[in-house]
Amino acid sequence: EKIVGTTVFVKIEDNGEGTITTSEIAPGRIRNLRDYVVPNKKIVCKVLNVYNDKIHLSLRRVKQNEKKELLDKISKEKSYKSIIKVVTDNHEKIIEKINEDYSITDFFEKLKVDPKLLEKYFNKKDSEKIIAILETKKEKPKGVTQIFNLSNSSNKGIVIVKDIIQSVCKEKKCSVKYIAAGKYRISLTGNDFKLIKSEMNEMVNNLEKLAKKENCDFSV
Repeated sequence: EKIVGTTVFVKIEDNGEGTITTSEIAPGRIRNLRDYVVPNKKIVCKVLNVYNDKIHLSLRRVKQNEKKELLDKISKEKSYKSIIKVVTDNHEKIIEKINEDYSITDFFEKLKVDPKLLEKYFNKKDSEKIIAILETKKEKPKGVTQIFNLSNSSNKGIVIVKDIIQSVCKEKKCSVKYIAAGKYRISLTGNDFKLIKSEMNEMVNNLEKLAKKENCDFSV
């Protein structure tokens, strides 16, 4: 809300007010507080302590992953509230009623497992509308692909190559397609791009190790 001397005064959404001292703004020497905070700017803070209704906050102690997690949660909550506003005119009372039992985000996450939960707060028509909207918003699975060359010139070369690929792909949600002349395409799908990318790197490394062990030619 404002900066007075070396203290930043913050309005906490739905939970009063707090303050941040200069030492909790950022590490190192700060020449100008307004390089980090300005009035009416939204920031993500960590609560250090609460003493006699005074809430002391920190900006510098918030990790990037914590900030991203909270901002993602806020973004989801706004999106979910918008869905409720679209399907019913009585949205304010319904949101208030849901908040008595869950946060809006938790409520919609639980709907993925138990859609019947809607019946407690919405009529049948509005419940069907919400389910239809959520179906259109489902995340599409992400995918990564890697082309590699794997061959073995021995009499049992085809069997060896096949065994290597099957061994690496075992218990993985992947597909392998033969292209031509010892060239293959391997594909992985999932909801978390970083995770499937990491899995792909691991599979390629395992392919290389097994290929070397079986005296195969391997390249990517």
